[in-house]
Amino acid sequence: MKKLIALSLVLSASPAFAASGPFFSLRNTDFVVLIAFLIFVGVLLYLKVPGTLMGMLDKRASGIKSELEEARALREEAQTLLASYERKQKEVQEQADRIVAAAKEEATVAAEEAREDLKKSIARRIAAAEGQIASAEASAVKEVRDQAVTIAIQAARDVIAKQMTATEANKLIDEAIGQVDAKLH
Repeated sequence: MKKLIALSLVLSASPAFAASGPFFSLRNTDFVVLIAFLIFVGVLLYLKVPGTLMGMLDKRASGIKSELEEARALREEAQTLLASYERKQKEVQEQADRIVAAAKEEATVAAEEAREDLKKSIARRIAAAEGQIASAEASAVKEVRDQAVTIAIQAARDVIAKQMTATEANKLIDEAIGQVDAKLH
């Protein structure tokens, strides 16, 4: 109910009901407002406010247009720069890939050379060890032979000394001296 009363008061207080009497009278507020509005518009036209406003709007529009063109130019420059950097990045990536591939290949070659060098080194060491073994074996055989010859000579001396007399020994010595003399001359 209160809402209905508030609505009826708002509708009854409209400006159309505020004026009373003839329209073209200075006592009519609608007419006075109309005249004030027309004078206001006339003053605005006399002072060229619409032209000034249009000039300001045109100036602002041209400023916005120049800013848009500048932004478009900056965007194109940025795109060109981005494309250039992307190209450079791609070139650098390709170069890095080539360097990595070359390094891997060099590492493979170096590893293969190291294997070959190791095989050669092992073969040389085996050959040196075999040579040392053969030399030691030959030395041992010579030592055994020398020892056997020494023992055989000692045994022969003992046997001869027991069985031989002084005249036979002198005779053998003379024969040995004769053989040595014949071989040396």
